[in-house]
Amino acid sequence: MTAADRFRAAVDNRDLAALDDLFTDDIRFYSPVKFTPFEGKPMVLGLFRVLLRTFENFRYVGQYAGTAQTSADGTHAPSAILVFRAEAGGKEIHGIDLLHFDDDGRIKEFTVMVRPRSAVHALGEAVLAGLVQDGLVPAPAER
Repeated sequence: MTAADRFRAAVDNRDLAALDDLFTDDIRFYSPVKFTPFEGKPMVLGLFRVLLRTFENFRYVGQYAGTAQTSADGTHAPSAILVFRAEAGGKEIHGIDLLHFDDDGRIKEFTVMVRPRSAVHALGEAVLAGLVQDGLVPAPAER
């Protein structure tokens, strides 16, 4: 079973302990709704706790493997693209997860891309509310 397969199984089973074993301590998570990455295993695991609650009818529908250049250091790393479909905030989401692996097969960098824009907006609002609820980020200031 590949690292991507283990990741898919952990998500399918909503198994945060398995995700903990799959992430490097310094993992970087690039979100479609935030310019800077989420960094470090505690933050990324907290984010996944929120994501697993937020997505409805989440399912992977395809997978590709190869290598790709990482964002953090520009090196080429073994990588996988996982194609998914889901719903959030009443919106249908089409997306991909781009996973970069270290030499031990753990995920060191994770990038999510989703469409359409209305789904990105709905997802961003739902995830922010979950992050605030879990105390992972402060509530946004009122305007």
